[in-house]
Amino acid sequence: MNGRARSDNRSTIHRCLVAVIVVTAALALLLAGCSSDDGETGDSGVGDTSSLVGNDVAVVGSGVPTLVDLGSDTCTPCKLMEPFLEELAAENAGRLLVVFVNTREDREAAQRYGISIIPTQIFFDEEGEELLRHQGFLAKEEILSVWLEHGYDFVGAQTNSAGGE
Repeated sequence: MNGRARSDNRSTIHRCLVAVIVVTAALALLLAGCSSDDGETGDSGVGDTSSLVGNDVAVVGSGVPTLVDLGSDTCTPCKLMEPFLEELAAENAGRLLVVFVNTREDREAAQRYGISIIPTQIFFDEEGEELLRHQGFLAKEEILSVWLEHGYDFVGAQTNSAGGE
């Protein structure tokens, strides 16, 4: 192989390696904070949320509709959802339970619910039957809309407890 051909091969290999590195970095950035197995440690400021219930197993099927939000304190979309999840819990105390499960701390919950992407929201009726599962960020209005579609009105002053009643 002559010198020019060897140089062309090196150049092609170099370009391919750069492309692979760029694509890998882009995917890593895209997925950062959106995997239930992020492996990061440290304190992020989410902390304890007094209006959110922490033990999902004890409350699902407890006679009250329940929203289980599986996420992480290192996940940006999860952190963005925290304030309005707290609002939903406070505004609907006794009518709706809102549970945040930190999958970094409770990896068994991620396995129990079959979670591969966070945040994931699971809507349960009062008997613990799963109504809907959503992956990714979900705004407060969208959460209320999902409940309304299933016959639960947490927007109005009425206290509907189940669909069709």
